[in-house]
Amino acid sequence: MQKPAEAAVRDKVSRLLGSQSLGVLSTQGEQGPYSSLVAFTNSADLRHIYFATSRTTRKFANLARVPRIAMLIDSRANQSLDFHSAQAVTVIGDAAPLGRQAADRLRADYIDRHPYLKDFVNASSCALVEIQAARYILVERFQNVVEYVIQTD
Repeated sequence: MQKPAEAAVRDKVSRLLGSQSLGVLSTQGEQGPYSSLVAFTNSADLRHIYFATSRTTRKFANLARVPRIAMLIDSRANQSLDFHSAQAVTVIGDAAPLGRQAADRLRADYIDRHPYLKDFVNASSCALVEIQAARYILVERFQNVVEYVIQTD
């Protein structure tokens, strides 16, 4: 059972993810860290985040090499008020391409959230990737940092 403070952090993370459609995915390549902007969707329980990418991208090659990722999702508007009102969450987890059956089940939900990516997502060169989230680090009001750890069964 979640403590009230954990539930509040979880709700804030859920609202932030629901309000944003893009995140910055960080992977580890042979030459060091690499970041990419990706359109994402997430499971309601926050255990999984999904994104689409071409199998020929650097991020896809990096994930095959090192599946550990960090992903930043934030609410900034590039205004000075962001220092006091923006939220940012870093997701820490492992990523891997979904198998065909799982990708087929997820594809419609992903396209519902990102209809402008329909042709891309349906291309044979596209992979749907699942991040298994381990924890979320939420930053608010510039310095207030709290964590939400995904409980394993």
